[in-house]
Amino acid sequence: MQKITTYLFLIFSFTVFSQEPEVQTEPKQEPIYHRDITKNELSINAFNLVTFGAIDVAYERIIDPNSSWAVEGFILALNRESEAADYIFTRTASLTGKYKYFFGDNSAYGFYVNGLAMLSTGEYYEDLYDREGFYTSRVDKEYTDFALGFGIGYKWVSKQGFFMDLSSGIGRNLLNSDSPIVVGQFNVNLGKRF
Repeated sequence: MQKITTYLFLIFSFTVFSQEPEVQTEPKQEPIYHRDITKNELSINAFNLVTFGAIDVAYERIIDPNSSWAVEGFILALNRESEAADYIFTRTASLTGKYKYFFGDNSAYGFYVNGLAMLSTGEYYEDLYDREGFYTSRVDKEYTDFALGFGIGYKWVSKQGFFMDLSSGIGRNLLNSDSPIVVGQFNVNLGKRF
């Protein structure tokens, strides 16, 4: 009996001492990218610059990972009489405020919807017709108006903070009968998050 007890004691002691000690390891930390910790963005609308000769710059401030606010300033720099875009683009200057809400787990990038408020000024052309429906003349009208609307977009942001923001929006002018009823935006913004 004593031999059996000795053998059991030896086997038990080998199994206790043969177990590897538990090593405490630090959890692996994922890298933190520039796009995930910075809060400011500055961009230019490349589409308006190339297509209409307009300077359209935007500043955006990230509130939290799912929302931001932005201010956009637009000035039409081309000579309206010498360009074919004078019928397409009636705005000569505008100031637009936006609130964006992003869907997903990313830090203010990916798919979003936005509300917009735009104060704009420009030249609006209206065609006049007689009672029979025949074209008689075109009247040039200058306007200043305030519009409310909404838009959708998608923003791609690199790890270093460079981004491209594709968006479109539509709004309705509210105050002036001489202004176009609807204002629109199409943005291809290129910029940097800092």
